[in-house]
Formats: sequence, C-alpha cells, structure tokens
Amino acid sequence: MKKIITNIAVVSCMAFTAQQVNAQKVVVNREVETTNDGKMLLGNQLRDQFLKAPYADWYVKEHDEYAVDQKAITELRKDKINSYNIIVFMGTWCEDSHRDFPRLMRILDELKYPENKLTIIALNRKKESPNGDEGLFNIQKVPTIIVQKYGKEIGRIVEMPKSGYIERDLAEILKKDDKSVIDEIFKK
Repeated sequence: MKKIITNIAVVSCMAFTAQQVNAQKVVVNREVETTNDGKMLLGNQLRDQFLKAPYADWYVKEHDEYAVDQKAITELRKDKINSYNIIVFMGTWCEDSHRDFPRLMRILDELKYPENKLTIIALNRKKESPNGDEGLFNIQKVPTIIVQKYGKEIGRIVEMPKSGYIERDLAEILKKDDKSVIDEIFKK
C-alpha cells in the first residue's frame, strides 16, 4: 500500500511539473538594454510603452502628424475591420517601423479599433522574440502587419505598404477576403 501511495505521489508531482512547463508566461512590456542600440522593446507590448522615452521621440510625431486617407477608412469601416485580429511585428530599432507602426496606430485610433484584437510583438535585430512568435508567422522583415479572421491569416503587409498607404493596403486585404467568401458561397 505504501508503494502505491508513493507511486501516486510521484506521478502527481510529474503531472504538476509538466503543467508548469507547458503554462508559458507571456511577459508584457519587456525592455532590454543593448550595447549597440541602447533601450529596445522585446516581445509582447502594449501601446502605452511607445509613449515613454526613448520610443516617444519617434512614435508621437509620426502618429500625430499622419494624415489618414478618409476614403480608405470608410471602406475599412464598411468591411468591418474591427471584427478582424491584427498582429504587428516591429522593431524599435527599425526606421521602417518608426514610420509605419505609429501610422498604423493612428489608423486604428481613427477606426476605434478594439485593443483586445491587437497584438504588438517587438523583435530584436535578428528578428526574434522571447516566445518565438516570429517563427509561427515566418517573419522575415519588419514591420509586418498580419490580418486574421477566426485565427486564419487572410493577408499581410510586409515592410512597407504596396500602395504607399497602410489603410489602403488593409482595405485591399479585406476586399480580397470578401471576394473569397463570396466565391466560397457560390462554389457550393
């Protein structure tokens, strides 16, 4: 009987340890200090981090001065962008991210986009994050803006928008999604 109780205790401890290993904690707003780049954000971030020094130096100006394309905003509202999830991979060391990430946030502000549908992941110069999310999405360049619906990627903007405007590229992504839904309906 003593041996059975001991075995049950050992198995229980092993199961508990396995649960602890699998329950990965996501650290939010991690900041690291590097010798070449100084302070850098790494991993999952909340928008408020970009209002702090040294990030506010480039974020606030680009965010506040960006003139949003209202026609594209109207299209995005019509296509219900707020029902989609957006994942942004960016680097606080990257000039393209300095330009396009604040612009994206300005667009999302204009749309009153829900914060809980936005994921911001800051990468280091090797384009890595602590949780390895970049590998799941095959991130090669930053910024990369991924639009998802029901957990499935429907489109992405890599490094810079093709049209020159993030909001126009987002509208194109949603139009293609609408077209694929219509095609799927008439296929049946």
